[in-house]
Amino acid sequence: MPAKENPSAKSSELDLFQKKVWITVAIAVFVIGMVCLICKTFNVFLLIFAGSLIAIFFRALSGIIQDKTNWKEGICLGISVIGTSVILLALFWLIGAKVQDQFVELVDTLPKTFEKAKAWLNESAIGAKFIAHASSQGSMEKMQGFAQQFFQSTFGMLGDVYVVLFIGIFFTISPKTYTNGIIQLIPVSGQERAKEVLQTLGEQLQKWLKGQLFSMTVVFVMTAIGLAILGMPLWLVLALLAGLISFIPNFGPLLALIPAVLLGLMESQQMALLVIGLYVLIQFIESNFITTTIQKKLINMPPALILIGQLFMGSLTGVWGLVLATPIVLIVIILVQELYIRGREEN
Repeated sequence: MPAKENPSAKSSELDLFQKKVWITVAIAVFVIGMVCLICKTFNVFLLIFAGSLIAIFFRALSGIIQDKTNWKEGICLGISVIGTSVILLALFWLIGAKVQDQFVELVDTLPKTFEKAKAWLNESAIGAKFIAHASSQGSMEKMQGFAQQFFQSTFGMLGDVYVVLFIGIFFTISPKTYTNGIIQLIPVSGQERAKEVLQTLGEQLQKWLKGQLFSMTVVFVMTAIGLAILGMPLWLVLALLAGLISFIPNFGPLLALIPAVLLGLMESQQMALLVIGLYVLIQFIESNFITTTIQKKLINMPPALILIGQLFMGSLTGVWGLVLATPIVLIVIILVQELYIRGREEN
């Protein structure tokens, strides 16, 4: 006779199956919830990342001071944070009033420059077609929407700078508290590897940040000298704008060129062409000499990949995404190389 099935065993198997189903559902709900949360609060993660870049700058400056003086780490950190703040305040005190006056004048002058540029374009057939297309209802709505979103993001970004600075200072004071917290989330078997990857990320981001600051300074100096020689009005604020926006590859130089050319048109068409030539020359020097030198010390980042990252991050999060796209691409490349490619080679 066939053996009868044990009801208790069948019941326990059913309970085990139901338990697995509920665990799977709970994990799926948790993952979906985390993805939705990250999508809704992605700008917060970008602010935290920007704060970590500020901390990397302060720690790098502190390391340089410590190597030169052999002072204690805390003293060097204090000098790096306070010294940087004092230098920025001194610069603001020395040229802040002039920059502010020039910025106000720039804002007041731009509407007139648009009208003059429109009249100049209307003088040619191609320019007239461009103006007609740009003046169409659909194009105007798109331009107004883009401008509104850009300026809202920009002014919101200026408010976020305070948050970024405070996050950067906290990260600077006790970075191990936060890195150790990240490492504790990883299984014990992989914690040593995680420390190596985090150290590599920190070193590469530090090199990239040093290179970017050097590049921004060179662009500012060359632009200021060039515009002053040409006799351009508001040359200081235009040079400062060019230096700051050069932090954004690909789009930064173009955004800096627009107000300079419009102001050049207020002087003459020849001045506008000279300004375009100056900016093209500076961009050529920056791309082929400065950036090339910086890239030799970094992991290779394909230009197309940077552009794709900028388009994706810019459309997703606005100005902050556009600004931080390059270091995020650098992090992704390092993680792929360290965790996937190197791990596959070791296996």
